[in-house]
Amino acid sequence: MAQPQSREAGIPRHIAVIMDGNGRWASRRAMPRHLGHRAGVKSVRAVVEGCARRGVEALTLFAFSSENWGRPAEEVTRLMELFIEAMDREVDSLHSNGIRLRFIGDLATLRPHLLERIAAAEARTAGNRAMTLFIALSYGGRWDITEAARRLARAVAAGEIAPEAIEEASVARGLQLAGAPDPDLFIRTGGEQRISNFLLWNLAYTELYFCDTLWPDFDDEELARALRHFASRQRRFGLTGDQVAGG
Repeated sequence: MAQPQSREAGIPRHIAVIMDGNGRWASRRAMPRHLGHRAGVKSVRAVVEGCARRGVEALTLFAFSSENWGRPAEEVTRLMELFIEAMDREVDSLHSNGIRLRFIGDLATLRPHLLERIAAAEARTAGNRAMTLFIALSYGGRWDITEAARRLARAVAAGEIAPEAIEEASVARGLQLAGAPDPDLFIRTGGEQRISNFLLWNLAYTELYFCDTLWPDFDDEELARALRHFASRQRRFGLTGDQVAGG
């Protein structure tokens, strides 16, 4: 993995990715779906390396949604095995390149042996500052907001905060990505054009980029194309174009 660099001009601070198309990639090759997920691992490596090299501060990958538990049991089992295998193989490289690894989502739904691997990987890389790699696992955007609301409700019930004192920042502090900048760029591969319950709060002003490329075929060249799209956008955040252009 290339050594992380300072962030280039026009490069997002935070990129969020839905890695879609593994199953279709495998089906088109008459392969079992789990081999598509395995083929997608090389694309994860390419995107992590590409983001780190360009100085991206945070990268969030949607690895497994709360709805994915409804998939066939064999596919879910294979995915969980692949997560463990990939962590065991990649954590040394991530650590040596200063990348911090964090997992977000309803991790209580995961099996104990996977939780142990997650805790070990997070602890080992906790001091790294070159880039933070968030893996969204058993994650749902509605669940995330609901959990933040529950925390605030408990605080109100305990008399720790008044209801009228609750602000947007109060909610944001209870979200899974608390402390990280909101994503500047969202990428979804595979041709679908929806955000599928991913980071619903955090994507409020994110630039959205959709491409037909299936995830196992997404490489650094495809990442560069998405970044060029981002660089071409004028981010107004509710202002007029003239206001933004005028500084």
